Amino acid sequence: MTQRLLIFIIIFVLLSNFSLAKNKFFEEGLNLYKVKKYDEAKFKFEQDIVFNPKSEMSYLYLSRIFNNFKEKVLEEQNLHTVILLNPNNEEAIYYLAKLKLDNSDYKKSKELNNKLMTVCKKLCEESKKLKIEIENLSKK
Repeated sequence: MTQRLLIFIIIFVLLSNFSLAKNKFFEEGLNLYKVKKYDEAKFKFEQDIVFNPKSEMSYLYLSRIFNNFKEKVLEEQNLHTVILLNPNNEEAIYYLAKLKLDNSDYKKSKELNNKLMTVCKKLCEESKKLKIEIENLSKK
């Protein structure tokens, strides 16, 4: 009986440490991102993803970092991953729509913005502005 209890305690401690490590990487990445240490933040978000492959927020912050690095392909890949994990993530939809607009893909940008309008809670005003921007640029 005591041997089972000891095994249970060991497993519990190991799992607790593993769980804390996952949260630690994201928090460290977020703190580094806030002080614009993007290379270091990128590494921490990638570490978080290793332990938590469904870390929607790590992918979102990676997309922001790649935007700062002007690496549009990697930015887009990470935004697609966020949307795959959470199809209603407003920020990812918005930034992907903006990215598509920057690449003159008006049809896809409009499609994404229409989706954003159906799910928006925080970015409704930005979505309205983006709709006007898409309409104006697609007329040229």
